Amino acid sequence: MAVEIGKDAAKQKHNHKNVEVLDVRTQEEVEEGMIPRAIHIPLNELENRVDELNKDKEYITVCRSGKRSAQAADILTENNVQAPIA
Repeated sequence: MAVEIGKDAAKQKHNHKNVEVLDVRTQEEVEEGMIPRAIHIPLNELENRVDELNKDKEYITVCRSGKRSAQAADILTENNVQAPIA
């Protein structure tokens, strides 16, 4: 199970080279703005694209409210990818 982390902890983790931000919002939401250097994979595509992620890295999943990022973190965890929730 993934662990929820706050914005400050997410910012600190994002500064490490072994941590990536995974934005699971829709394309329309991302067009409004996105965290610099984040990877965008919409939640509805994640299960089919999880192999694109490096299992040696840790992923902070983000969305608008936290609900989809929690679902994404569970998908990553089920696929042996490290994922706290932002």
